Amino acid sequence: MKIYRFKALLPLVALLALIVPVAYAQQPLPDQSAGAAPVDVTGTWTIYSVGGPKNRTETKSVQLVQKGNQLSGHFKGPYQSGGIQGTIEGHHIVFHTKTRQVLNFRGQVEGDSIKGTWGTRGVPGTWEARRTQ
Repeated sequence: MKIYRFKALLPLVALLALIVPVAYAQQPLPDQSAGAAPVDVTGTWTIYSVGGPKNRTETKSVQLVQKGNQLSGHFKGPYQSGGIQGTIEGHHIVFHTKTRQVLNFRGQVEGDSIKGTWGTRGVPGTWEARRTQ
């Protein structure tokens, strides 16, 4: 009779094993909760990127101006330059260039560095940035 009770609990244990990780993964990170102040990313950053349509390694720069969680500024790459527009929520940064070929950047800020992914025309890449000023 004890073995029968254990077998009856197996479906419940299996269901919990599936539900608990999903529920935990949906919890927001502490710095992304409502009301968390964004980190300050104002300044000049050098971007080192890999990927894109030609899978190149390139160096770019961006000057970021931050007002609350709104970002603006200027982007300069090897083939184009122009304005940028984006947001920062906690440590999560998202911005895109206002250039003929739009570049989309997304990443996590950690002190004077940022790591993340970028893409253009559906082709992804990775990037890292260091604050230079």
